Amino acid sequence: METCDVLDRYPIRSVFRKTRKPALFSSSFSPALCRSETRVNKMFILGLGYFGKYFASQLKTRHDGWEVLGTCKSASKKEKLEEMGFNPILFNSNDPESRSLNSLQDVTHLLISIPPIPGLGDPVLCLHQDLLRSKLGNGYLQWLCYLSSTSVYGDCGGALVDEDYPINAMREPAKARLAAEKGWLDLGHDLGVPVNIFRLGGIYGPGRSAVDTIIKQESLSNDQKMRESRHYTARIHVADICQALMASIDIPSSGGIYNVVDDDPAPRAEVFAFARALIEKRWPGQIKESPTPDNVDSIIRKKNTRGEKRVSNNRVKKELGVTLLHPTYHSGLQSIVESMENPFQ
Repeated sequence: METCDVLDRYPIRSVFRKTRKPALFSSSFSPALCRSETRVNKMFILGLGYFGKYFASQLKTRHDGWEVLGTCKSASKKEKLEEMGFNPILFNSNDPESRSLNSLQDVTHLLISIPPIPGLGDPVLCLHQDLLRSKLGNGYLQWLCYLSSTSVYGDCGGALVDEDYPINAMREPAKARLAAEKGWLDLGHDLGVPVNIFRLGGIYGPGRSAVDTIIKQESLSNDQKMRESRHYTARIHVADICQALMASIDIPSSGGIYNVVDDDPAPRAEVFAFARALIEKRWPGQIKESPTPDNVDSIIRKKNTRGEKRVSNNRVKKELGVTLLHPTYHSGLQSIVESMENPFQ
């Protein structure tokens, strides 16, 4: 797979700034504020998807105040986000002008939550790198974070892998992730800004979990059926990803690569069996069909660890001081069920 060249480099001075409390979710921002003694924390999220929305909402609860901007790729999504209280910006990665990226001019923090495109790579880096350098090269940016995936480790034969484990990505999506990681690291290096790469496990949380899949009683996709045979599955609750990002913002750092996963890489079938038991206990007799095979034990006995891995999260705990809110799927799914109103009414 060919990806764009992300290796052009030139040094740019980085300036770190004080903060004040601005309005959240506002698209208006005065450069004059950046020249005053009080400064604004301005987060720009490329990709207001499931996690981007959650993270933006969490920033609102911080005592130091944040202005938050984010992008979406369709008018229908923009409308839904506006109904939720966001002020999203339409972003078409194929648009060479990309006027929406003009809002990057005064950002202090940049989060990239857009996956690479097969055959292209990271759409923002590949198509808009000159614009990125122009808008971000003024010294305001002080934190850059790219959300990657544990898939970059490739086939590890069931081994325990940390961030220094040899990379053996074989599939094209994983190769594209690695290329994107390198591209954002190089850009941060050129800008003199610390870059954090967070390699995430499968993201779950309210509205996106085994509990929700069972309640909706939807048929499994082919990818989901294939994952049934895995012995190890890295996952992470959305709230714990937020913890890691907040910690990296608050702790002075030169940046780094971090695995963000929980402590229990349990089989998917085991997780679904637990979720089903939680639902049956709270709303007895409501589940008519199970989207997962009933005989979990027989599935687990047939596991093949080829291409699998157990991902270590020691670094994010040690260096960023993260204590997981949901170290296993048990507490994560339990919290989801407890927060739900009766979905069968």
